[in-house]
Amino acid sequence: MSRLLEGRVAIVTGAGRGIGRAHALELARHGAKVVVNDYGVTLAGEDSTETPAHDVVSEIEGMGGEAVVNGADVADFGAAEAMVRQAIETFGGLDILVNNAGFVRDRMLVNTSEEEWDAVIRVHLKGHFAPLRHAGAYWRAEAKEGRQRAARVINTSSGAGLQGSVGQATYSAAKAGIAGLTLVAAQEMGRYGVTVNAIAPVARTRMTEGAFDTSAMALPEDNSPIVAWLASEEAGDVTGRVVEIDGSRLTVESGWRHAAAEDRGQRWDALEVGPALRKLLAGSPAPEPVYGA
Repeated sequence: MSRLLEGRVAIVTGAGRGIGRAHALELARHGAKVVVNDYGVTLAGEDSTETPAHDVVSEIEGMGGEAVVNGADVADFGAAEAMVRQAIETFGGLDILVNNAGFVRDRMLVNTSEEEWDAVIRVHLKGHFAPLRHAGAYWRAEAKEGRQRAARVINTSSGAGLQGSVGQATYSAAKAGIAGLTLVAAQEMGRYGVTVNAIAPVARTRMTEGAFDTSAMALPEDNSPIVAWLASEEAGDVTGRVVEIDGSRLTVESGWRHAAAEDRGQRWDALEVGPALRKLLAGSPAPEPVYGA
């Protein structure tokens, strides 16, 4: 088999189970050395005695690959920095960051507690920012020293963040934030040889089972070949993109775009806003339906 990632070094967060596990195994099959991060918490983000990351490392080593366990809380700024440093010190560098870690605490908006909001936003949004910030600082330093790497970041958004999902206000807000973070990071880090993209995976995992009928959903591993390609040197011309993956179907998400506009040339009068805005809305495409609507 042709190996896209021979000798490259990757971090995959939330890689003990589900989609993250599938990503780690796929990257290893293509020759990457992998830091397998998993904090070992339950679906709701509570402490657990399980250590699934060790099992993933054993699987990678069993296929002849190289991998190490990392148990960091990726939303802890210092722990995220130590995780990046572990990759560099263990394998001699870092080329790929796959931000995948997360959990859900689904509630209708008016039933969501402050603690639930803070916990979900923290693990998804800050849990993307912290590893990306420290990896980005490393790649910037490498570029300034004349050692620019063909670095790749693959973030994990969701259809919930792109189109919205009833009963998942917090999760949707976090995943929308990740899409926005992806766009900015792609522009800021391109000068250092870094591409930043996001996927919106569809799969039957702990996070989807129980919420609705998942019997026809794709498997976690169906998403991972796309991640492997985006992590390759070959993908250097693709950045700032969000790709939805639903089994065999790939969809490039277009996101917010400027549509119909009217410039009054002076400050708007409130009484004139209604007719003008209704005219603009009538000439603009309707938004896609929110999931669950």
